[in-house]
Amino acid sequence: MRLEIDYSRCTGLGICEAEAPDLFEIQEDGSLSLLVERPTADSRAAAQAAVAGCPTEAIRIVED
Repeated sequence: MRLEIDYSRCTGLGICEAEAPDLFEIQEDGSLSLLVERPTADSRAAAQAAVAGCPTEAIRIVED
């Protein structure tokens, strides 16, 4: 599993960071930083919650 972000769609609302703070971080300028591209199985639920909560659908999970 890996995470992909469409940065052109991200508005920096921070829902992903709230759902998965170990995976995402909103910077001071409002941009999104992906902290972990390939989350562990233990982080799957948090990653899925971040994807589901993103109002712009900028985040997706890709199964390898």
